[in-house]
Amino acid sequence: MANHLNYCFFTIFILIQAIGLQVYAVVTYDHSYTHECLKKPLSPHYNGGIVVNPELNEGLKGWASFGYAKIQHEEADDGNKYIAATARNLAHHSVSQQFDFDKDKLYTFSAWLQVSNGSAEVAAVFKTGNGSITAGWVSAKEGCWSMLKGGLVVDVSGPGQLYFQCNNSAIDIRADSVSLQPFTQEEWKSHQDLSIQKVRKTTVKFQAVDQHNRPIRNATVSMSLRQSNFPLGCAINQNILRNAAYQNWFSSRFRYTVFENELKWYSNERSWGAEDYSVSDALMQFARSRGVSVRGHNIFWDDPSNQPSWVPSLSTNDLWAAANRRISSVTRRYRGQLIHWDVMNENLHFNFFESKLGQGASLNYYLQAQREDPSAVPFLNDYNTIEESGDGASSPWRYLDKLNGIWKGGFRGTIGIGVQGHFRYANLPYMRSAIDILATAKVPIWVTELDVAPGPNQARDLESIMRELHSHWAVKGIVLWSAWGPQGCYRMCLTDNGFRNLATGDVVDRFSNQFRAAAEEAGGTTDAEGFFEAAVFHGEYEAKVTHPNGEGFASVETISLVPEQASPVFRFNISV
Repeated sequence: MANHLNYCFFTIFILIQAIGLQVYAVVTYDHSYTHECLKKPLSPHYNGGIVVNPELNEGLKGWASFGYAKIQHEEADDGNKYIAATARNLAHHSVSQQFDFDKDKLYTFSAWLQVSNGSAEVAAVFKTGNGSITAGWVSAKEGCWSMLKGGLVVDVSGPGQLYFQCNNSAIDIRADSVSLQPFTQEEWKSHQDLSIQKVRKTTVKFQAVDQHNRPIRNATVSMSLRQSNFPLGCAINQNILRNAAYQNWFSSRFRYTVFENELKWYSNERSWGAEDYSVSDALMQFARSRGVSVRGHNIFWDDPSNQPSWVPSLSTNDLWAAANRRISSVTRRYRGQLIHWDVMNENLHFNFFESKLGQGASLNYYLQAQREDPSAVPFLNDYNTIEESGDGASSPWRYLDKLNGIWKGGFRGTIGIGVQGHFRYANLPYMRSAIDILATAKVPIWVTELDVAPGPNQARDLESIMRELHSHWAVKGIVLWSAWGPQGCYRMCLTDNGFRNLATGDVVDRFSNQFRAAAEEAGGTTDAEGFFEAAVFHGEYEAKVTHPNGEGFASVETISLVPEQASPVFRFNISV
C-alpha cells in the first residue's frame, strides 16, 4: 500500500517578469490511492485542502446536516474521530460542508467512508448553482474505511455544498479524512509537463570521437523521428476498403486501429450457423499491408440489445453451443494477428450472458480466449469509467471489483483495462483520479474509443483530454472512435468527406507532430569532452553526428528509446 504522504510536497516556481520577481507555490498532485478497506483511515490528501476540520479532530466545526439527517461526532475504540449521519430518510440525507467554487479552477476530492451495516455504494456530490455534480463513488463497508477519490469542475463560480448520497437510507454514513484541493489551470498544466517529462521521455547522450578515440568538440548532433513509441490509433470500417483517399489519410497518421462493427458477432453471423468473415478478413488484410496493429473488438457484447437477432430466443443449451462456437471460431481465425481482444464488452453495465448462462460465463470466456489466442491480451472494455462521474455502474471502484472477480476465478496472466472515453466535456480532475484508481491494478490501461460529443468546444476539449491522457503514466495507448462514413461518424469525425481535416483532425495531427517537432528541436553541439545530451520522447530515431569542420564523415545510427530505460549513451566515430 502506497503511503500518499510521500507524494505531498510543494514545488516553488520562480517567474521573472518585466515588473520584477514573482514567486508562487504549486501544490504537487497526489496520485496515491488504495483499494483496501482499512481499520483506520489514512491522513487526508493535501492536509484536507480547503476543507474545514478535515479529520474531525475539532468536533463538528465546519460541518452541518444535509437534508434531515442527524449528525454527530463519534470516536472509535482506537481514538479515531469521525462524523456520522444517522436517522437518514432519503438517499441524499447526510453530512455537509459549504465551499466557494471558482469556475476557472480544477478540484480534486477524496474522503474515507464507512457504513453502519453491510456494504453500500456511496457517492460524493456537490450541489452548485447549476445543479448537482458527482465527484466520485466508493463501495463503503461496515467495520473498516474505504477511500473515495474523484474530482470536479464547475461551470459557474459561487457557493456549493458537499454531501454524500447512498440509496440505502436505513444505514448510517460515516466520513473522515476529507479533502478538497483546488488547482489553477497553470498548476494543472505544470503537473502534466512534469509527468510527460518523467514518463514519456528519456535523456539520451551522444559522444563524438575521432579515429583515435579523441573527443570532438562542437560536432553537430541532429535527430529525426522514425516512429513514436506511444500507440495512437483510430477506428476504421468497411468504407476504407473502397476509398483510396480514406486509405491514404488514415495510413499517413496511424499505426493502430480497431474495426467499428465488422468483428462483432452480429456482423460475422447474421443467421444462425452462417458465418461470414469476408469483410473483417479484408480489413485485417488492409491493416497488415500498412503495418497497422489491430485491437479485436469484440468477441461478445453483454448488452442484450446488441446480440445477433437470432440469439435472444435461444434456449440455454443452444446459447451455450452458439457462444462456444463463436469464441472458438473468431479467436482461431485471427490467432496471432491481434494485439488485444475485448472479450466481454460492457459487462459492467450489462449482463446478458450471465443472466442466461450463470455468473461464471464471463470468466469462462476470458479463460477460453486466453487459451485460444495467447498472444492477444484479453481486455475488459466499458464506458463512463473515466468520462462520466455520475455513472456508478462503471465507476473505477466497480471496475476493479470486476477485475478482481476474474482473478479470483482463476485467471492468470496479463489482462487489460479498456476505458472507452465517450466524453461530453473535459472533466480532467475526475478523469485523472479515475485512472489513478485503475492504475493500482498494475495492468495495461488503454483508452479504446475516444471521442467528444459535438459542440462548440469539441476540438478544444479533445485537445485537453488527449494531453491529460498522454501525461498519465498508466495510460499505454489511445484509439480514437472516429471511423468515417459518407453519412458521418459515430459522434466525432476528424475529416470532411473530401478527407480535409476538421478542427478535431488538426488536434490529432498536432498531438502526433509534437513527437517529431521535439526531435527536431533536440539537436545541438557537443561539449569539450565530445558529449551532447537531450530529452526526447520514446521512439525510434535516426541520429546524425557531423564533424564541426563540415569535411568529416557524418555518422548516422538508428536508435531506439523505450520507457524505463536508463539514460543511454551512444558513441559516434567520425573520421576526418
